[in-house]
Amino acid sequence: MVAATDTARLGPTGLTVTRLGLGTAPLGGLYAPVEEGQAEETIAKAWDLGLRFFDTAPQYGNGLSERRLGRFLAGKPRDSYVLATKVGRLLRVPERAEGEDAYYKGTPPERPVFDFSYDGVMRSLEESLERLGTDRVDVLHIHDPDSHYDDAIDGAHRALDKLRADGVIGAVGAGMNQAEMLARFARAGRFDCFLLAGRYTLLEQDSLDDFMPLCEARGIGVIIGGVYNSGILANPNAGAKFNYQDADPALIVRAQALDAVCRRHDVPLKAAAIQFPTAHPAVASILTGARTAAELVENEELFRHPIPADLWAELRAEGLIAPGAPTP
Repeated sequence: MVAATDTARLGPTGLTVTRLGLGTAPLGGLYAPVEEGQAEETIAKAWDLGLRFFDTAPQYGNGLSERRLGRFLAGKPRDSYVLATKVGRLLRVPERAEGEDAYYKGTPPERPVFDFSYDGVMRSLEESLERLGTDRVDVLHIHDPDSHYDDAIDGAHRALDKLRADGVIGAVGAGMNQAEMLARFARAGRFDCFLLAGRYTLLEQDSLDDFMPLCEARGIGVIIGGVYNSGILANPNAGAKFNYQDADPALIVRAQALDAVCRRHDVPLKAAAIQFPTAHPAVASILTGARTAAELVENEELFRHPIPADLWAELRAEGLIAPGAPTP
């Protein structure tokens, strides 16, 4: 069984990450505001549990997540943790008043502006370092460049490649909710790692067709986010979310079938969901977002919940996971 505090090398770099990391989008007020004390308590609990991999981004709370994470980590030895943030969005105060952010609540007045250019990436990192209160980050991801492939590979990747060569960052990555463009990046540039959110889960393994074996063959480390697929693998009932939207009824039926197998083996569906991706040899770490310390404690407990081999065998026999999907 993989433990949350076990470590894995991140691709070809010298970085090692804990197998469970903390994703901090919820601490930036994703969908609902989070009080300062609650955010600090959650990060502190991650540290107490032995998690040493922390992921943030300018977009997460329009700078709020980076500031909160930076304040906590300021009291820790810099070489005792791995810190990842992202580029592709500069935070700027709009000239005219705009409505409330659609996703992040209780945030500063800045709003993200897309910029995947070479110079924009350099400015983005400089501003992130200021918010984080540090002189370096370990992993720098190109963040969700779905409609900006050319700028991302010609501008952002070129900037990250130079930052890596100069020793300013330890790893070049990209983080997306799709595997297809990440596979294009793997073939077009020199990437150390990728953050894949929601596309390699207990519910969805299409990335096994190309992306995952490509990363394994090229030694690119994969970080998995969104293991609960926006909630459907946490509570697979009517009204469940998938990929941030209302889930299709067919997906709910499939998630309920997964849940039924888990129940027969007395295993929480969430435990199977959080542990499933760890078996793939390309996967270095699982990022779990948490809004409270209690949520984080639950995720750590689910990460080490005993799961019998018969459960995985039954899922495979019923066609609920891909035939070639590795299992813990």
